[in-house]
Amino acid sequence: MRRVTRFLLAANLLLGAAFFGACETVPQGIQQARLEMAQKIAAEPAGDYFIGRRYYKSDYKFWGYVRRPSQPWSTAELVMLNEKQKLAPDRERVDFGSDNNYEYKLYGYFSGDKVYEPASNSIYPEFVLKGYQLISMNPSPIFKSQFRGHATAEDLRYVVEKPE
Repeated sequence: MRRVTRFLLAANLLLGAAFFGACETVPQGIQQARLEMAQKIAAEPAGDYFIGRRYYKSDYKFWGYVRRPSQPWSTAELVMLNEKQKLAPDRERVDFGSDNNYEYKLYGYFSGDKVYEPASNSIYPEFVLKGYQLISMNPSPIFKSQFRGHATAEDLRYVVEKPE
């Protein structure tokens, strides 16, 4: 009986070590970048604006993620952009998707309407764009694929990621 107990204990320890060895750890540089981003977000002044991250996917018609100042990216909403008052930055330059992953200060409002996007078969909130200001062409990563770095654009072509 004692031998069986030792065997089971050893098997559990080995299984536990294999399980925890397979867990992903976040490299120190990425953790530092996340901490700096959280501090930067917390320091954003209140105001009548939003923060937007362009999320371009060639097969989809949504614009990107929009969040309120001082709120984490995990609270951001993927939006359809209403451009009747102001064209999106890439559309204004007639260079569609050229601003993928750029971060903007957005002026406008959520209309309260929902818009169907056929490629994702989903409904997204409508954001009425009134103006924008470029914040960064190379902002901190907010998607898992940006932290891992091994997924290709083709791997993620039909994946709609959520910011963390």
